[in-house]
Amino acid sequence: MNEVIFEAIGVVVTPWKLVGYAGVLLFAGRWVVQVAASRKAGRPTVPRVFWYMSISGSLLLLLYFIFGKNDSVGILSNLFPVTIASYNLFLDFQGHPAARSG
Repeated sequence: MNEVIFEAIGVVVTPWKLVGYAGVLLFAGRWVVQVAASRKAGRPTVPRVFWYMSISGSLLLLLYFIFGKNDSVGILSNLFPVTIASYNLFLDFQGHPAARSG
């Protein structure tokens, strides 16, 4: 997965980089979702999709840093957020009676 797909303006794109880019888009995009939800609610709020995007983005970045780059700094910097986001999602489900019943 390290073969070059294309190169543009000095940037080499491989399949692993596409995985990394997708992770960055999800992880950064969660803030756009959070701001939109807060604006709609008229107060600061964190929607459940924020945690899904955090987990998905972190997992994609972990895959990229483990298999695509073999970078321990990237691995450590994404291992912590995926753990915290998973715990927060767990707490979110615990706090919603409808989520407990099905």
